[in-house]
Amino acid sequence: MKCKLSTLMGERRLSIQDVHEQTKLSRTTISNLYNEKATRIDYDTIEKLCLLFECGVAELLCVENIMGDRKND
Repeated sequence: MKCKLSTLMGERRLSIQDVHEQTKLSRTTISNLYNEKATRIDYDTIEKLCLLFECGVAELLCVENIMGDRKND
C-alpha cells in the first residue's frame, strides 16, 4: 500500500503543520504517512485527509504491488 500524501501536500504546498492545523490529526500520524512509514491508517484519518484534499480514497492510497514481498501468507 502506498500513501500519496506527500504528493498531495506538495501540489498544494502544505506543510505537516498546515495539515495538522486543518485536520487536527497528530503531527506524528501525518509525518508517518508523509514518509510512508505508517503500517496502518484509521478510517477517521482517511476521511479527514480526503475532505481536506477534496479527493477520493484512491487518490490518497493505492496498492502498488499486489503480490508484494510478503512471506508466510
